[in-house]
Amino acid sequence: MQQKSADHLVVFDFETTGLSPDMGDRAIEIGAVLIENGKITDRFQQVMNPGIRIPLFIENLTGITNAMVKDARNNAVVMADFYEFIAGHNLVAHNASFDERFLRAEFRRIKKYFSGGIACSLLAARRIFQLAPNHQLATLAQYKNLPNDGIYHRALADAEVTAHLWLSMLDELREHHNIETLSFGFMHTLTKTPKHQLKQLYAQQQVKSAIA
Repeated sequence: MQQKSADHLVVFDFETTGLSPDMGDRAIEIGAVLIENGKITDRFQQVMNPGIRIPLFIENLTGITNAMVKDARNNAVVMADFYEFIAGHNLVAHNASFDERFLRAEFRRIKKYFSGGIACSLLAARRIFQLAPNHQLATLAQYKNLPNDGIYHRALADAEVTAHLWLSMLDELREHHNIETLSFGFMHTLTKTPKHQLKQLYAQQQVKSAIA
């Protein structure tokens, strides 16, 4: 895991042909934003040709059609570029277990391995925004009045909203829990901490912040 602050990382999102790379599903779009010092400074977005047919359900859900990907670059080329984009950074995704499975599956196909950390903004939101109606991305965007264009199930749009959600959670921890020093490692730990142990975790981090 890269030892960096929680406001210096890449937020990413995949659109895919289905739910499981183990069942032969492939990525059809990757979107990502680079956050540096709490600001979005760069973006990455590519539709890609997975070499298999996109189901009609996915076409209707995402708007990404077989015709759109027909002349797109293939997954191997796009993922090689993405590997360079994320080099040296930790990652965040909403419902990260899904996106991580596809990230690692696509990288295995091109003999690449990602060694950084991957944190889940959904799990973090369940702990930080406990009063939200639910923790779906669209609901959280409305709940926190996050910048968005109303488009969901497109990779870059979802990554942008997730980035704003992540930064909103960092602000919440600073303002309401008096935690100034927010490392990626702390945020990753927070996503794994049971809710009844959060007060203790926050207290420990407040002491570390005061010493830092």
